[in-house]
Amino acid sequence: MSALAHVKNLRLTLGQAPLFDGAEFVLHKGERAAFVGANGAGKSTLMRMMAGLTDPDGGEIVYQSGTSIAFAPQETSFDGFATLRDYAQSPSVARIGSAATAPAYAADAALEQFGLDPERTPQGLSGGEARRASLARALAADADILLLDEPTNHLDITAIEQLERTVASQRGACLIISHDRRFLERVSTATLWLRQRRLLKLNRGYAAFEDWADAVEEEDARNLSRLETQLKAEEHWLRRGVTARRSRNEGRRRKLLAMRAERRHIKELSASPTAGITAERGNESARLVIDAKAISKTYGERPIIANLTLRITRGDRVGVVGANGSGKTTLLELLLKRREPDAGAIRLGENLAIAYVDQRRDIIDPTVTLKDALTPAGGDQVIVRGVARHVASYAKEFLFTAEQLRQPVSALSGGERNRLALAIALAKPANLLVLDEPTNDLDMDTLDALEEMLASYDGTVLIVSHDRAFLDGVATQIIGPLGNGKWVETPGGWADFEREHGQAINPRPAPKKASAEKPQAATLKKQTKLSYKDERRAGELDVLMPKLAAEIEALEAKLAAPDAFNAPNFAASAARLEAARAEHQSAEMEWLDIELRREALSAQE
Repeated sequence: MSALAHVKNLRLTLGQAPLFDGAEFVLHKGERAAFVGANGAGKSTLMRMMAGLTDPDGGEIVYQSGTSIAFAPQETSFDGFATLRDYAQSPSVARIGSAATAPAYAADAALEQFGLDPERTPQGLSGGEARRASLARALAADADILLLDEPTNHLDITAIEQLERTVASQRGACLIISHDRRFLERVSTATLWLRQRRLLKLNRGYAAFEDWADAVEEEDARNLSRLETQLKAEEHWLRRGVTARRSRNEGRRRKLLAMRAERRHIKELSASPTAGITAERGNESARLVIDAKAISKTYGERPIIANLTLRITRGDRVGVVGANGSGKTTLLELLLKRREPDAGAIRLGENLAIAYVDQRRDIIDPTVTLKDALTPAGGDQVIVRGVARHVASYAKEFLFTAEQLRQPVSALSGGERNRLALAIALAKPANLLVLDEPTNDLDMDTLDALEEMLASYDGTVLIVSHDRAFLDGVATQIIGPLGNGKWVETPGGWADFEREHGQAINPRPAPKKASAEKPQAATLKKQTKLSYKDERRAGELDVLMPKLAAEIEALEAKLAAPDAFNAPNFAASAARLEAARAEHQSAEMEWLDIELRREALSAQE
């Protein structure tokens, strides 16, 4: 497995403190690495360094000769481009000799795949359209290394699943920053974790991250406990007042000071802020929250909602899913009586207090400071759950510092604006929370905090989201469109809805029929199963892959031993580990190819 990029001892300092130091990893051909870490840890900055758009304070990034790179950043500029085709053909990185560009036909195909007209002017694109254009430019380049920063933001579930298939089929290497856990689980083969200024790597996909992270944190806790024990022993020795051998005593004193500094450094690193989201619940609503009877809504000739009957009761957490433009926001506004249906009736329950965060985040006034947005009536207090809180303390729960309170809202990033909208909405006394795409641009820590709050919230929640893992974690039922205005409701989360209606909401294309220009093919017997050779090879791979996986696990354990480096066969074991990983990946790809052909042939029966 050849190395395409080697990040060596990378360092970046912001102000007085290093953002990361000694960051080092190798990105191999065929590897798809999930890149995770706390909000503000420096993931996007490191990715921009790989694209040549930001310089490190130290270290270097070395690429294999001739390696091409493409980058889909969180934010992109369309200045100087007359059409989206011009933009999609432009280089996305600044590394001389490494910038991959796409021919016109590839640029057009990628843009059309994301539902964009290549002739369209870039001016006036929505946030979602800009994200899709950025992805189209990166994917059309067919680069050796693909850098993706939050690629699923603003994409609907169908588009996310299409992107999963596209990324999984990449022949080169891919580095992905994303808060979409399900996306990372499905595409990644390795995981990079930027933690406490260090960069750690796991040669397994994101699905194994939680167990690995727990093991790393437990080991750190054991190391800190050992340090605390040693520190107590040294302090006890020093307090005995031994005066003999003063030079030796001075050495022990210096060791004690060094240990204290090390403990202080460890605790500073481990004290990274985490979101602690709470919601202000209003008075209890009536048991029946929303009662919609046979409602319909049509735009022009297109039915958006047809004859939908829906009852939402107190305590329900309803997830609303569907492709972009399918009518999710329209449904929300109908249910909240902000729009009138063409037919049918909607009744809201008694004593209903609503907090609504829409897609545009209209709850935020961009002309004020963050403090004024949280305290519109003035003063420095926010009332949360009937208790007066200092605005700085409340803002801290949403990962804002006291210094940021004076910052204008217009200067906030997308993720910060989303957190601020949630902070404003959740401070309102409400018994019905309505959240339209609440997870966009949120980091995983904030996502976890929001998911935990919603799962325990004793009011009612309506959520529009494309985050499948998030919906599985909080929703008690899912409602989604099947086409032609028909909507269906399924108990449970996204996985339950997909199991029941997956083919209807995201149909797989049928195999292409044989050309009519070859009538002689009709006389041939249609193949509906794998050949004997393929079946035999599939059986061999079923035996080979577990053996290779076991060998890899054994070699990894052997090389991780404390004295492994001094063993006489260390180099041979390391070389065999690299070869076994390559063999395992090759076997997996061959097995997958056979199984995809088996599936396609079965569909023709």
